[in-house]
Amino acid sequence: MNRSNMKVALVHDYLREYGGAERVLEKLHKMFPEAPVYVAFVDKQALGKHWTRFSSWDIRETWATKIPFIKKLFSPLRVFASNFFRSLDLFAYDVVISSSNMYMAKAVRMRPDAMHLCYCHTPPRSLYGYTTKSNWKEKKWMHVLGEIANHFLRIVDYYSAQNPTVMIANSQEVQKRIQKFYRRDSVVIYPPISSLDVDQKREDYYLFVGRVVYSKHPNLVIDACTQLRVKLKVVGIGESVEELKARAGKTVSFLGAVSDLELAKLYAGARAVIYPAEDEDFGMIPIEAMMYGTPAIVHRSGGFLETVVEGENGLFVDDFKTQSMIDAIQESQNIQWDHEKIKKMAQKYSEERFEREIRDIIQQSP
Repeated sequence: MNRSNMKVALVHDYLREYGGAERVLEKLHKMFPEAPVYVAFVDKQALGKHWTRFSSWDIRETWATKIPFIKKLFSPLRVFASNFFRSLDLFAYDVVISSSNMYMAKAVRMRPDAMHLCYCHTPPRSLYGYTTKSNWKEKKWMHVLGEIANHFLRIVDYYSAQNPTVMIANSQEVQKRIQKFYRRDSVVIYPPISSLDVDQKREDYYLFVGRVVYSKHPNLVIDACTQLRVKLKVVGIGESVEELKARAGKTVSFLGAVSDLELAKLYAGARAVIYPAEDEDFGMIPIEAMMYGTPAIVHRSGGFLETVVEGENGLFVDDFKTQSMIDAIQESQNIQWDHEKIKKMAQKYSEERFEREIRDIIQQSP
């Protein structure tokens, strides 16, 4: 394959929310700006102001868009996800890079001599017993139907994962999951983390950033800060926002979606970012904070075990009890954090390193 004039396509599960996977997609598109981006569907309304990030791209949707109410029923309709992507005609491309998680973008088919790199954010969490953004097992009928569907989806997911030429894991945690569930080796390439040059003094507040959903445990952060009567700023949107506003104290403010510049200033000004997500695949939010010298308080699980060094760039909590979070916040107040050291520790996750490692795989593969 002539690497100098290769045709590249990008494939991503869907565009309806803005999180870590979408930040990775943005970097891949920056690397290959002429590459079309194939997605199951786009939900501009759900993306809100974040749609402007993608509005100028060459985005191509699958036949999923012909299904009535796909934007509302996308979760149960994941039973057809692999079919959405298998229907795509990608035989004109020399390299396909899929960004895959829940919707099996890795199921795409291509020429036998072409290269398929799958950047796996994680095997679908709902299929393998990990917490998800909603507590779908809470309702018995949904639990029963979900488990039946998941049995067959695990089979489809396994065979879809055999398609890529190279599997790329976003962390050692995900690398272990790929080996366990797909029986495949993979290469670890950490996600690209960027920072902006901002002039912001450190202030007296804590910060939660991310999807405001069940698996991220924002309720734990809000309850702890409310009881301590310390300032907490919540950045992000999600189905739990209104419920959490009702239980939050006067020291808690909800900022919704913010611009990259606003977020950079919030990171730089915070005493710490608190992000107790459970079994996180990698966890970009704490690293984004560390780029500004801000420590992170996280749950002792998942990808955080690779990125957080206790007492140096963050602290762990071992359970999801409010008192444990209160204890961690109070402990963080007694540590003299070396903000410059925290920044240096975060540099190993730079955008430049990500691009170099992705290009190296493309160049070195036969």
